[in-house]
Amino acid sequence: MNLGRVTGTVVSTHIEETMKGIKLLVVQYVDHMGKETGAQAVAADAMGAGIGEMVLVATGSSARQTVATQNRPCDAVIMAIVDTWAINDKTVYTKSEDV
Repeated sequence: MNLGRVTGTVVSTHIEETMKGIKLLVVQYVDHMGKETGAQAVAADAMGAGIGEMVLVATGSSARQTVATQNRPCDAVIMAIVDTWAINDKTVYTKSEDV
């Protein structure tokens, strides 16, 4: 899994039939301290995430194991919206302070 911030949306008028109805979001990956890593992904949204929210993204075959993405051709899925995370007992991120 990777941590990331939702930074955008993807709209496609022509899409694989099994992907219809799945919202696609651009996710900017961050490291454990919340700093952008430079890597990005387009991820299927299984959680109803919004712009600016911190999320957990599963990739590879794990991305096809959510209810929303089962048997669909995706390799990245937002499978959680992050409320908070801490490193060494220090809070790095809290949703209420950020969104």
